[in-house]
Amino acid sequence: MHRAGGSGLLEVSIRRKAFSTTAGARLEVLHDVSVALRRGEVGALVGPSGCGKTTMLRIIAGLDHDYDGEVRRPPTGRLGMVFQEPRLLPWRTVEENVRLIAPQVQAAELATLLDVLELGAHRTHYPRELSLGLARRVALARAFAVNPELLLLDEPFVSLDDALAARLREELSTLVDRRAVTTLLVTHDIDEAVRLADRVFVLSPRPARVLADVAVAPPRGARRLEDIAAIKAAISERLRSGK
Repeated sequence: MHRAGGSGLLEVSIRRKAFSTTAGARLEVLHDVSVALRRGEVGALVGPSGCGKTTMLRIIAGLDHDYDGEVRRPPTGRLGMVFQEPRLLPWRTVEENVRLIAPQVQAAELATLLDVLELGAHRTHYPRELSLGLARRVALARAFAVNPELLLLDEPFVSLDDALAARLREELSTLVDRRAVTTLLVTHDIDEAVRLADRVFVLSPRPARVLADVAVAPPRGARRLEDIAAIKAAISERLRSGK
């Protein structure tokens, strides 16, 4: 069930999510998972492959209604989502792909958004003319162009080299900080989670439950390498122990 939460608030309580196998059995994926984010907070979901991170994101987005639980999203319902693949329409330009999702976006606002993502010179290009990194930038631009209250990101930088992923993380941080958008990120990369998030939710193997809700401090711009290393070590240990 989806309901409106407080201003910018995300509250997720999934008592049970299961799939039917081809043999007719029920495979439980999520069990008693609770996550909450305040307005403008960035959360990250980390956990073993197949534990249900993407399933949880799809439930929050309203793409999967077959679960026992409740999701409270920000009241206006403005949702931006970035999937693992950019999912651009090949017959439309960069600008057309963005405007298709956000037809009311003002020209000046769109220009600023494209400039932040280093897409200003590519607005008339087609997806076939873009590198994977540029295509992922367009997917981010499309999500932000709707001025979302809630942003959901499913492995947005997967398969990119380290240097490019680091640049895109910086650009994403800039956009999130400018707009104070409540954000939930799915990632396998603990370093990425700690650098981007205010809180990291550590999930157990399937059926997933929350092993830990780790606050990441200080704020993103003030984190030292030793801060990042200490939090990564603590999260890695929770994942190894499963406790």
